[in-house]
Amino acid sequence: MTAFPCDSNCAAMVPRVKLGTQGLEVSKMGFGCMGLTGSYNSPLDDDAGAAVVAHAFRRGVTFFDTSDVYGPHTNETLLGKALKQLPRDQVQVATKFGIQQDAGGMTVCGRPEYVRACCEASLRRLGVDYIDLYYQHRVDTTIPIEDTIGELKKLVEEGKVKYIGLSEASPDTIKRAHAVHPITAVQMEWSLWSRDIEHEIVPLCRELGIGIVPYSPIGRGFFGGRGVTEQVSAESSLQRHPRFAAENLEKNKQIYLKMEDLAKKHQCSPAQLALAWVLHQGGDVVPIPGTTKIKNLDANIDSLKVKLTDEDLKEIASQIREEDVAGGRQYNSYAHIVWKYADTPKK
Repeated sequence: MTAFPCDSNCAAMVPRVKLGTQGLEVSKMGFGCMGLTGSYNSPLDDDAGAAVVAHAFRRGVTFFDTSDVYGPHTNETLLGKALKQLPRDQVQVATKFGIQQDAGGMTVCGRPEYVRACCEASLRRLGVDYIDLYYQHRVDTTIPIEDTIGELKKLVEEGKVKYIGLSEASPDTIKRAHAVHPITAVQMEWSLWSRDIEHEIVPLCRELGIGIVPYSPIGRGFFGGRGVTEQVSAESSLQRHPRFAAENLEKNKQIYLKMEDLAKKHQCSPAQLALAWVLHQGGDVVPIPGTTKIKNLDANIDSLKVKLTDEDLKEIASQIREEDVAGGRQYNSYAHIVWKYADTPKK
């Protein structure tokens, strides 16, 4: 891995890695933009959000993740404004299509004509000529994955998309998609308290040469103390998340307390240790933590300085066990989208 240069105030260098085997190179840690336009906290205005993106870039983060459903649409627009201040050839933009949100709720769509329309709209909102990594956000099992990927392949051939990704896809879907066009990355939830992808998805991705992009690597802020040392705000979407429900959160606090003890041993914060654990899962793993606060962004990047041995990783995993977590990993109000259409393990 080679280091990406950052400004004179940079306290940690962000390595560059290959994501997948098709040629995409990104910063070892990306930035998840979703929260900038509201989800866990109040949204930032475009200028404040763009300032967070710019700070991440100055610290060496070049890989920025968004989606057309975030907002909806406003997240891509905000990132587009931020990108105008950054050198396009040094930034990797990832966005997603596939979840439709309207007055009637959310549905999943993978029809080829919908794929193309979404891509064109995202290009306009982002203000770019091409998308570096374009994901199917959720798999529409009513449409053959071959049809969806076939349209994405055309977009690659036209230069509108550089690389193709999948999010929350099953092993069978990944294999079928990869047979139509190489899949560069699979985005899945992966953290110390969400580890079901380790059994099949991770080995398959490595067999096929597909990069792994963990979202929510700090447990939606839990390992940063959300719900334990700081309250979940009334407007936060986490009010609907099973793991943050009062009866489950009381049980999950014990996990956080164990993490605090482990973090003291490694002279870092619990959030940094949780993120470092994910970062140490392999050179093909690029987590995308998000935040609205510069101090948390700096702390996340500084987690790259936390060095863990194989024995450390085993000790952490043995202390923070997924089977001890109370509550499922998907939102109650969102579960019908994932489980009705997608084919990932129903945990």
